[in-house]
Amino acid sequence: MKINLISLGCHKNLVDSENMLGILDKNENIEIVKDLKDAEVVIVNTCGFINDAKEEAINTIISVSEEKKQGKIKKIIVAGCLAQRYAEELLEELPEIDGIVGTGELDKIEEVINDSFENKKTVKTERLDFLADSETARIVSTYPHTAYLKIAEGCDNHCTYCIIPKLRGRYRSRTIEDIIKEAKKLAKKGVRELSIIAQDTTDYGLDIYGERALPKLLKEITKINGIDWIRVFYTYPNNFTEELIKVIKEEDKIVKYADIPIQHVSDRVLKRMNRQDTFESIKKKLNLIKKEIPNVVFRTSLIVGFPGETELEFEELKEFVKEFKFDYAGIFNYSREEGTVADKLDGHLSDEERHARWQELFDLQNEISDRKNIDFIGKEIEVIIDRESEEEEYLYEGRTRGQALDIDGIVFIDKGNAKIGEIVKVKIEDSFSYDLIGGIVENEYTK
Repeated sequence: MKINLISLGCHKNLVDSENMLGILDKNENIEIVKDLKDAEVVIVNTCGFINDAKEEAINTIISVSEEKKQGKIKKIIVAGCLAQRYAEELLEELPEIDGIVGTGELDKIEEVINDSFENKKTVKTERLDFLADSETARIVSTYPHTAYLKIAEGCDNHCTYCIIPKLRGRYRSRTIEDIIKEAKKLAKKGVRELSIIAQDTTDYGLDIYGERALPKLLKEITKINGIDWIRVFYTYPNNFTEELIKVIKEEDKIVKYADIPIQHVSDRVLKRMNRQDTFESIKKKLNLIKKEIPNVVFRTSLIVGFPGETELEFEELKEFVKEFKFDYAGIFNYSREEGTVADKLDGHLSDEERHARWQELFDLQNEISDRKNIDFIGKEIEVIIDRESEEEEYLYEGRTRGQALDIDGIVFIDKGNAKIGEIVKVKIEDSFSYDLIGGIVENEYTK
């Protein structure tokens, strides 16, 4: 049986996809294929967080359904957040779907596929307690030298705009020992860069240890031979402790990269979002990090057009972005989601008004990122080589310590030789809004 998997959405969803692939690959009668046209079974692992993600998922399922009509694809299985949220509706509206696997029962993927060949449309969405561990099979689908390491599942924050707690369940941490075991396995396979992920990494350990244990975990990961870069995602400002700042500052393997989704700066909007911060606490924390960790790269997430957001509050957000100058920012147009508290709030803005604010903030952040990249010209910086470039004028593509995979831009390299996965020194010659261009001036193995 030949199976292809299409993974949509966030890094956390990608790890779920890799676990499903690993589980299926253990069966000697199953072959994982990369090309959709070679597949007999297609799994679409969906995101259901915001409208754009839902539309992408539905369009992908419809596209695969069209391929199924040609006769090669026999079964379509839908997994992930959208499947968890709208299982019955999906089966009713898209009869081409042959089975559903929710976020909490990914380990049942093979059972659902087998049932589909017996003409049973199995739906697995009752449980929300699945937590992959170091013994869960996994096929890493990123470049061989980089991987995501999921340290927890679920969320207890209950932001009013977010459906994730209903789709992923309560926060569930893995033990430090189990995480280290998986990290060592990855290192043995050649992974040099680990990206630490969870819905909120700063909450790690609170449920099993009675305290936030991310700093302790990070220290243990730095001891692993072969792991050279450690990047931490989804750190919330109220839980970004001085202990965490100290660990990031002092440990060379931890890249100086702070991914902190602040969402807004208006106290009234933050309260309506059920965020546990105020403008003053956010500003104080960000400035403390900037002071304690020289050259730290900041990424954030911002939501515009939240119900009741006034023009003055939007201007307040804009002014802070202009003043603080984040290196990168994901700008999100508020998405109204049924089942959330925010859906029932008053003051919903029109689509046109929300889009106009999104565009304004997006353009402002582009200008900031562009100016920051210009400052790199003439400097020599470390770059990890991801792949040979598909662009004729360049040799390789890689990333600096301040560029996360897939979201923060890349470095195009036009001079020198390197191995894939090698960490080299590159002199930056030019820049775009998010990308850099340069030539290799020093190789890792010829220093």
